Amino acid sequence: MLGIGLDRNLPTVLLIDDDLISREVIATILTLNGYTLETAEDGAAALNLLDKKDFSPQVVLADVRMEGISGTRLVDELRRRTRASIYAISGSALPDDLKSAVDGFLMKPFGPEELQALLESSRKSAEVSNVLTNDPVIDAEILGQFRQMMPEKTVRDVYSAVVTDLRKHLEGLGGAVARHDSAEVRRIGHTIKGGCGMAGARQAARLGALLESESDELNNSEAIRIDLQTALESLEAKLKVEFPT
Repeated sequence: MLGIGLDRNLPTVLLIDDDLISREVIATILTLNGYTLETAEDGAAALNLLDKKDFSPQVVLADVRMEGISGTRLVDELRRRTRASIYAISGSALPDDLKSAVDGFLMKPFGPEELQALLESSRKSAEVSNVLTNDPVIDAEILGQFRQMMPEKTVRDVYSAVVTDLRKHLEGLGGAVARHDSAEVRRIGHTIKGGCGMAGARQAARLGALLESESDELNNSEAIRIDLQTALESLEAKLKVEFPT
């Protein structure tokens, strides 16, 4: 079944379920909410789909308790064929090895809200991974404007202050995430977005915006914090090039 009324901003989904009713109910929920979708009735059909068709899902929803290729074997075979996030769906609890093999788990029966929350989490995870790939460390236009307006030492001091401030916010962010303090996580994200955005530190600013948009569940805060540390290190390296001592 291919998605109708699709939204290109939503992840493409591969649904694997050997139960016809479950497959149709989940597929209906997804298509009505704009997702592009392919379905497979078992593990072998899903692997065949990935092998033979021009189809690259961002999310796989897989019943991991099926006849044939199933469990960790199915997850391993999927990992060989796709970089998608793999979420298990099952009517019973998962053993530890299977739980650690997948990126998340929904217990059947689950409602549309739970499914939507899971896929929203996956979408945000994709946004996080794209920031460091697609955004420049420093916006060249903003850096050029600073250099026209201010002496070189002053420009260097501005970015040194950005680095110092970002280190402080990273420390506070680690504590807020550990405490599950969503209000503080969003406050720190808002501050990073504003300060780094003004300085043209694009990667850090985008990650700050993602923190600010986090839900109360804080599903992606730790991943964003780790990428923010990487963005800080990239910023420091870029400044050594721009302002050699």
